[in-house]
Amino acid sequence: MNHEKYDYVIVGGGSAGSVLANRLSTDEDKNVLLLEAGRSDYPWDLFIQMPAALMFPSGNPFYDWRYATDSEPYMNGRHVDHARGKVLGGSSSINGMIYQRGNPLDFERWASDKGMENWDYAHCLPYFKRLETTSGADDSDAYRGHHGPMKLKRGPATNPLFQAFFDGAVEAGYSRTPDVNGFRQEGFGPFDSHVHNGRRMSASRAYLRPIMHRKNLKVETRAFVTGIDFNGTQAEGVTYQKDKKAYNVSAGEVILAGGAFNTPQLLQLSGIGEAEHLRSLGINPIVDLPGVGENLEDHLEVYIQHATPEPVSEQPSLNKAKMPWIGLQWLLGRTGPAASNHFEGGGFVRSNEEVDYPNLMFHFLPLAVRYDGQKADTEHGFQVHVGPMYSNSRGSVKIKSRNPFEHPSIIFNYLSTEKDRREWIEAVRVSRNILNQPSLQAYSSGEISPGPSVQTDEEILEWVANDAETALHPSCTAKMGDASDPMAVVDPNSMKVHGLDNVRVVDASAMPYTTNGNIHAPVLMLAEKAADLIRSQEPMPPLYKDFYRHGVHSKDAGTV
Repeated sequence: MNHEKYDYVIVGGGSAGSVLANRLSTDEDKNVLLLEAGRSDYPWDLFIQMPAALMFPSGNPFYDWRYATDSEPYMNGRHVDHARGKVLGGSSSINGMIYQRGNPLDFERWASDKGMENWDYAHCLPYFKRLETTSGADDSDAYRGHHGPMKLKRGPATNPLFQAFFDGAVEAGYSRTPDVNGFRQEGFGPFDSHVHNGRRMSASRAYLRPIMHRKNLKVETRAFVTGIDFNGTQAEGVTYQKDKKAYNVSAGEVILAGGAFNTPQLLQLSGIGEAEHLRSLGINPIVDLPGVGENLEDHLEVYIQHATPEPVSEQPSLNKAKMPWIGLQWLLGRTGPAASNHFEGGGFVRSNEEVDYPNLMFHFLPLAVRYDGQKADTEHGFQVHVGPMYSNSRGSVKIKSRNPFEHPSIIFNYLSTEKDRREWIEAVRVSRNILNQPSLQAYSSGEISPGPSVQTDEEILEWVANDAETALHPSCTAKMGDASDPMAVVDPNSMKVHGLDNVRVVDASAMPYTTNGNIHAPVLMLAEKAADLIRSQEPMPPLYKDFYRHGVHSKDAGTV
């Protein structure tokens, strides 16, 4: 056993861990150790660095931890695969690179819970701005950041299929918006992506790589943390394995940043969780926290695909014969089809009049392909990814044994509620309404998925149950909340785990509710804000900016 002492030991080198390593190591008198169970994000690895190669790492054990759910009872017993990044940068090194802050009302919802008052939109907005450098936004844009480490690309969504999609949405009665991350999220327009100069801008590339030279920062890869070491309720360090050897390090603070699966797993393995469950596995409970591993949320999505008779899609870029030339373009100049994630535009809408703000998200792609790279049988095509943002189905993450290398039991209970099923039916019908508008019909030779055989509510739900995939946004398994909430795990004013000393959680598991859109940006924001809390820094002052509210602002507010 090797004994070392650090002020901060960060468990997990993903999105939150990269932010924390950067911000905490700015204090030169503090020693920081970052432990990442995966390998390094090598700059020569095309599957990580090339934006259009995003489909290759998922399912590959070299890049992906390859989590999967238990049998999902409302999805005909399917086991749904969940890719999680097995590399520095975590899932930001293998994800779709879509940058969505969420709706401002998401953070108003956070702040409505007891103890969460400092997590409203006004308190979160300064941290979003701190992390961003936003292309396509004027320097005078008070909603967006202009000097942050995360360099973003806007759109450009110049393929004619994007314009047809935006026009079709307007024809269907929806609005345009110039920036879904600005004043108005609701509507359709170009999306931001964390792509810079034709390369993936992972959290590691943005936050970790520029400061790896700091003498007070040590980054260990292939270091699998197996437990937190406690003296009573006080954490004193962690134990990890590397190269089949066990190491023990002492820590002034242990900060868990492993994500919505790994963080509750490590807490449970270390004796923090629902006491009876832990005892049943022979683990002595240190603190009975029944919320650890509960409240699991996610976004589910489907692909609605069309063939097009017009030779305007990016479908030919999927042909293997063209890939060498496309790859050469990227290698020589970071240009061509490989320099984009192709999720360059989309939108947010309300599927019914009962919701106050958008509950459906659309990603538009000028090609027809599944996330695993399986392309539709068409020479040219396009698709939308769509799914409800606020499912009230809840799941859990529970360890199955004391073996830290065994994946936990994961269940989301997708489609388990009446609201969930209703919004799925609405999602498919709203999508078809947009895709059947004149602007898009000019480019369509017919729907190829799900196809004309899927029409009734029952047929739609059966198709969703059989075909839907995760959007890869697991969250909320160690949620922030006041200690009076029996399901809260993390104190929102310190990020400390209730009932413990020297243990904090900073990752998607700490979110009290998932946000509207891809969750990478909110995780970065959460980590930026948490870094100030951990360092006992004066928080950034709240920034009170108006934002679009349906029924308050006019329909055309903020549109282009």
